[in-house]
Amino acid sequence: MSSHFEAFKTRAEAVSAEVHRFVGKEEALAFVLAFLKEAGVSDAPQCGAVWSAGSFLDWAGTDKLRAEVPGLSFEVSREGSAAARVGLSQMDWAIAGTGTLVQDATAVETRLVSTLPPIHVAIIGGDRILEDMGSVLERLRPDQLNYISFISGPSRTADIERVLTIGVHGPGRLVIVVIDGFEQVAS
Repeated sequence: MSSHFEAFKTRAEAVSAEVHRFVGKEEALAFVLAFLKEAGVSDAPQCGAVWSAGSFLDWAGTDKLRAEVPGLSFEVSREGSAAARVGLSQMDWAIAGTGTLVQDATAVETRLVSTLPPIHVAIIGGDRILEDMGSVLERLRPDQLNYISFISGPSRTADIERVLTIGVHGPGRLVIVVIDGFEQVAS
């Protein structure tokens, strides 16, 4: 279990993210499947979900998931992501001090599912929550990464009069799934 989870949760929730913690992959997968169904994911237009590659998805198996949730796709495209209701992706790190998620988003599919659908479900192993930005930067390998995403809460913007609007330039809802005991493949 991450000793930094509570600090991460507090800070992520302060910027309107939803944080859920599970003791294992099976429990987390059950939550994700129930969440997709509750969110109305189906094969109807504008109701699908897209899920980008990652070790959690490899473990869960696409055939089983496809059968369980009609409208769930693993073939990520710009058009499919823009038309999807939910995007799911795996994060590489999290920063407890800021409630920020960090993702190697070199693969365009990863960026598409985390930025275009109105709901983003971010999956991360509990042991990947680190204390601060410096701890993450020590682990990043800039010579091997072309695009790093830092995600702090749902998309938000404010106009000159400081009127805050959620979801204009990305997902309006961020759901973070933290899995203790998930031996995540490091980037």
